[in-house]
Amino acid sequence: MAKKPLTESDSHYDHLEQMSVNELLMSINEEDQTVPLAVKKCIPQIEAFVLQIVPRMKKGGRLFYVGAGTSGRLGIVDASECPPTFGVDHGVVVGLIAGGDEAIRKAVEFAEDDSVQGWKDLEECTIGENDSLIGIAASGRTPYVIGAIKEARQHQILTGCITCNENSVLAAASEYPIEVLVGPEFVTGSTRMKAGTAQKLILNMISTTVMIQLGHVAGNKMVDMQLSNEKLVERGIQMVMDKLRISHSEAEKMILKHGSVRNAIDSVEN
Repeated sequence: MAKKPLTESDSHYDHLEQMSVNELLMSINEEDQTVPLAVKKCIPQIEAFVLQIVPRMKKGGRLFYVGAGTSGRLGIVDASECPPTFGVDHGVVVGLIAGGDEAIRKAVEFAEDDSVQGWKDLEECTIGENDSLIGIAASGRTPYVIGAIKEARQHQILTGCITCNENSVLAAASEYPIEVLVGPEFVTGSTRMKAGTAQKLILNMISTTVMIQLGHVAGNKMVDMQLSNEKLVERGIQMVMDKLRISHSEAEKMILKHGSVRNAIDSVEN
């Protein structure tokens, strides 16, 4: 009998319906605490991949995520947060999900089973040799993702993946596989839990490290962030105040005049 994939293995807990609310919450939290340790073990794999992504993006390349279900949504979340956080254009980091935008809020039946559509979606974005592609699939066997990765490699595009099973088809298809083994889910097979958390942590690590390497952070500050609401405008004012040691009103005037934290600071320092 074939061994179950790790993501499908039985939970360490049973009779969940008989647990109290406190027991459920404490048990889920105990499981969640194992996730960062599993991610830590993957840092060499993540580092090797990031070291390949950065020089491509310095040449104008983009970073693509492809996934289905929870994995696809996590890629879209990370991609959508890069413009406001780092001031990059919306097309620099791109998240694609099986079933298209409709699948962001509502599952599209059997969309993940199409092994051709992933590459078609990437072609619509005119993916090229300077771009990088990350396939995200907890199981490591999602046809939509595997098909996209295989076709991308044939077109000399850098590929990596994030999966939560060992020796998966997706990992074998990718140049830089990241296998984060978080173990059984609290609710058996519910990979939106620990697997999803691990994927989000790794996406955070990749995109943040890449953006820092591309120069979008100064010191520890998001100097290129988009000042798109009052909270962020105030945060930008505080950054300018702290850096230039000026008053709130002076910093506010500079932000309004120059439009970004970086430009405001550079107007004085350069």
